[in-house]
Amino acid sequence: MLTLTNHTLDKLEMLLKTSGYKVRYEKGNFKTGACLLQNSKVVVVNKFANLESKIAAVAELARTLEMDYNLLDDKQAAFLHQLKQTQLQL
Repeated sequence: MLTLTNHTLDKLEMLLKTSGYKVRYEKGNFKTGACLLQNSKVVVVNKFANLESKIAAVAELARTLEMDYNLLDDKQAAFLHQLKQTQLQL
């Protein structure tokens, strides 16, 4: 289970950034907390969403994206493995 803290959001961001994705915080009229821009490596997070929504959206994207484990360090690989094994309970 993911804790709903800024540290968790930072870990998720670093996981995406290490995998080559760019994370941006923008305002927009999309309802989810984050979206992937048309198969580019840019993840846009709704900056007005609450922390819980941001974590849930970014975690869901990280869970579904194909990431190269060779780019990740041991802690990040373990975090990603845990993330893919866990269903969010929000």
